[in-house]
This record gives sequence, C-alpha cells and structure tokens, in this order.
Amino acid sequence: MDQPIDLSTKRICVTGGAGFLGQHLVRNLQSKGAHDIFIPHYPEYDLVKSEDIARMLADAQPDIIIHLAAHVGGIGANLARPAEFFYDNLMMGVQLMHQAWQRGVEKVVALGTICAYPKFTPIPFKEEHLWDGYPEETNAPYGLAKKMLLVQSQAYRQQYGFNSIFLLPVNLYGPGDNFDLASSHVIPALIRKCIEAKEQGADEIVAWGDGSPTREFLYVEDAAEGIALATQYYNRSEPVNLGSSFEISIKDLTELIARLTGFEGRVRWDTSKPNGQPRRKLDTTRAKEYFGFSAKTNFEDGLRKTIDWYLANRSKIA
Repeated sequence: MDQPIDLSTKRICVTGGAGFLGQHLVRNLQSKGAHDIFIPHYPEYDLVKSEDIARMLADAQPDIIIHLAAHVGGIGANLARPAEFFYDNLMMGVQLMHQAWQRGVEKVVALGTICAYPKFTPIPFKEEHLWDGYPEETNAPYGLAKKMLLVQSQAYRQQYGFNSIFLLPVNLYGPGDNFDLASSHVIPALIRKCIEAKEQGADEIVAWGDGSPTREFLYVEDAAEGIALATQYYNRSEPVNLGSSFEISIKDLTELIARLTGFEGRVRWDTSKPNGQPRRKLDTTRAKEYFGFSAKTNFEDGLRKTIDWYLANRSKIA
C-alpha cells in the first residue's frame, strides 16, 4: 500500500455528502481524523453546470474531492429517463475533474458503478473485463456516463500526473436508503412492499422480472470504509471494485426480506418487466491488496438494520 494521506490535515469536499452513502462516508472520514469537510448542497450548487462547479471549488478550496453526487435510480427510472441519467452524470463528473485539475486539487476520488460492466461479464467481475462488451441495456446510459470518469482519470494521470482514482461499488443498501418506489433500488423497494402488504393484510406483492438474476450487495457502512481507505492509501490508475463477494438471486432475496419483515403472502412475478443484468458478483481482490479493504457486515444482519431504520423513520420519508 502507498503511504497514507493524513486526513486531519486536509480540506475534503464530498459531493453528494448529504445523500445516502455520503452521510455514512462523512461520519467515517471524521472517525479517521478529518474535521474540515465541505458538503455542497443542491440547488445552491447544481453540479451539472460548469459555473456552479467553479463557485463550489472557490468556496470549498478543497485538497481532496470525493465525488459521490450522481443522478441515480432503479430499472424503472433508468428506462423512463435515460437521457437525463446520461447527461447529468457525464457533465457532473467530467467538468468537476477537469476543474479540479485546473485548480491544483491534490486528489479526486471518482465513484463509478457496477452498471458500467458488460452485460455478460464472466463471474466474478474482474476490473480488466470492464471493456469487454456493452453494458446491460436498461442501465447503459448511466453506466457509460460514469465509465467516462475512468477514461478521464487515467488520461489526466497519464498526461498531467493527476492523482485521481476510480472505484466501482456494487449495489449498496442500508439505513438511509431511498424508499420511494418510483426510483428506489430492489432492497428498499422490497422492504417497503412487504411491510405495507403485511399491514394492509394483502395476500401478495408484485416483483419485477422472474427472480432469476443474481446480485451482490454491499452494506453502506462497509462501502464508506472502502472509499475512505482508498482516499487515504490508493494512488494508481487501475479501477478497483468495492463489494462483499456475496451473491444472491432476486427470488431468494425476496423470500428473505419477506421472512425478515413478517410478510407471509405470495410473490407474483411480473415477467413483462425487465430482469436487468443476469448476474452480478465482483472479484474484490484488488481492494484488499491495494488498500486493505474487505466487507465486514453479514448480509442478513445488514438487512435487519435496514428494515429497523425504515420502520423507525418512514413517517419522515415519502
């Protein structure tokens, strides 16, 4: 591993720092000694706009930027608004990294997405397979927009010696996730559906696809730890996966969440809806080798914490 950065001496800008992952990351950075953290809020800073990025950098004066901000959503949202997902994520990332280099920022940590991998990537996904095919169609505009940050990161390192790194977290879950059924990912959507069906006495819930795809999930606090360690220790051009190396089918996941929430009805699979990518499981060797990261949270324990958080906080969320 490289010599670590002393976070206590750095001013850190975390875009998306008020969001789901961002809140956990900020707490983690603080636990590692960081005390000067700037979090830009939308709409005060609309990071799709070049002039807002410039103003944010002038206000923040950061040594390090961790770019979490993204326009994200599940399969439904990606199908409905592919142009928005492509444009917003591309413009945010590319302009931010360019202006950070221009201003002499010491390091940029860019977050990619598992959606950048080709649709039929061999299992487990290795970083060297990123360019072996086209991403799964439902998420391709979003996945490719984020993937351009890897191209930019490597190009700026090659030409300018710029310290920018690119991390690929797998699907995240945990307390503080988005439980809005119009835009949420699979775990919060299933938790909400099961709890509401149980309370309403419904005898079934509807789930998308046929339940056959597999997914890997990373507990949000583990993801925050991985990002913080990479910020401190990693300074190379290769992209790095962040995952748990635990794979579960959507069918088994649905049955597990039903059991943990106490929903005893049946699951009706709406096969008119897309499955998404057939399988997702990451090779996480690089993260362990390059900056000592491995996920710690047991999946069922993480689900219980997520369910408990939703039950305690749902009156405050839509």
